[in-house]
Amino acid sequence: MESIITHDLALSLDWEYDWDFVRLIEGEARGRGLRTLSVSPVNIAEVLAALRTGRLGFRVLLDRASPATPDFLALQSVAIERGADVIEPLDKLRWASDKATMHLEFIAHGIHTPYTVILPSYESEAIPALRPAELVPLGSPFVIKPANTTGGCLGVVEDARDIQDALAARRLFPADKYLLQEKIIPQDREGRRFWFRGIFILGEVHCAWWDDRTHVYAELTDEDVERFELQPLPLIVRAVAAISGLRFFSTEIVRDVLGRFVSVDYVNEICDMRLQSAAADGVPDAVVRKIASRIASYVAAAFPVRPGPGERGVE
Repeated sequence: MESIITHDLALSLDWEYDWDFVRLIEGEARGRGLRTLSVSPVNIAEVLAALRTGRLGFRVLLDRASPATPDFLALQSVAIERGADVIEPLDKLRWASDKATMHLEFIAHGIHTPYTVILPSYESEAIPALRPAELVPLGSPFVIKPANTTGGCLGVVEDARDIQDALAARRLFPADKYLLQEKIIPQDREGRRFWFRGIFILGEVHCAWWDDRTHVYAELTDEDVERFELQPLPLIVRAVAAISGLRFFSTEIVRDVLGRFVSVDYVNEICDMRLQSAAADGVPDAVVRKIASRIASYVAAAFPVRPGPGERGVE
């Protein structure tokens, strides 16, 4: 009988720019004596067949591909059936990525959000019962964004002016709900725009400066936190983790001109982990390395006994 090949950590990806991140995780895992398997479009069919027949197994799956690729969704489903710890199951991702749902959850849990009007999908209600007066608290311009269509500011209108803009935007993704949101203006001090991205990874929080106009990150130092009184940032990120139920995500937080910490982009469920050394708008390398280390240490703590040296999977 053919023996079962068991890996501690499988990493699925369908985006070529994820390879640097995956290799960092693999390096951290090998240093802890973990066996890893990387699953890409090149070997997904082979891995899925072996998993289904019981010739291969893994304990933890870091899944960065299922939301976009059906073959990887099948991999996740079989992994869950086999008892693997999946980060994250697709049903959790879908719930947490719905901006309309998260907006209401954030309000219920006391997190500051922009003033928001939620509209039904165009398909369900082509002309919603929306009066011009309801838009007054939004100010002008205001922001329009789809509730579930995400990635690269897809479908987002930053400078909407009136009800016609709102009605027209909904036709782009007619099956999606839409949010009309007050435009939040960040503080601007000492050349710093007070817009931040917080990343939550398996109990750890990493925050960085992030410019919403250029999408460029800068490291947030302990000195920055003390000097600018930014201690609430990790607390807000942890609150978002508790609300969303996700273990790996990013979120955007602004300290506005009134001094409030406001959550403006609630849950980005698949974090862009491109290295800043490879892409101008990538995440600072030091932050990505910490995230890779945390993933490996989580798996090592969950499965502390290892039969052999680290091993890398087929690419």
